[in-house]
Amino acid sequence: MSDNSLTKGAHHIGLTVPNLAATRAFFTNALAFETVGDVPDYPAVFLSDGTVMITLWQAKDPSNAVSFDRHNIIGLHHLALTVDGIDALGDLHRKFQRHDGVEIEFSPQLLGGGPAQHMMCSIPGGIRTEFIAPAG
Repeated sequence: MSDNSLTKGAHHIGLTVPNLAATRAFFTNALAFETVGDVPDYPAVFLSDGTVMITLWQAKDPSNAVSFDRHNIIGLHHLALTVDGIDALGDLHRKFQRHDGVEIEFSPQLLGGGPAQHMMCSIPGGIRTEFIAPAG
C-alpha cells in the first residue's frame, strides 16, 4: 500500500435496489449488519458491519428499472465483502442455499491459485456480491 495515496479506503457503497425492505433484511438478518441511519422520505437506509457502510436506495420505479448485467452496464460489477475465514464462508454458503432471493453463482472455491477462497451470488435486489475468505 502506498502512503502517498490521496484516498484512505471506502467510506460507503451506495446501491439502488428494487425492494428496500427485502435487501435491508438480507444485510441485517443474513449478514448481521447494523442499521446506522435512514432517510424515510428518499427512501434510503444506511447499514454497517463496523468496517464498511452500505447505503441502500429504493428505486423510484422498480417495474421499469434495468436489471443488472455485468457485461453491458457501466459501473458496479460486483460488491466484494471479506468474511472471517473459510469456515465462515462455508457457513454463509449453507445459509444462502436456504435464503429466499439469493442466487448462488458459484460455491466456495479457491480464489486465483489460492489459498484464499471466495463465492459469488446475487443477493435480494439483484446485486452481484462476492464473499472472500482471505488466506491465513
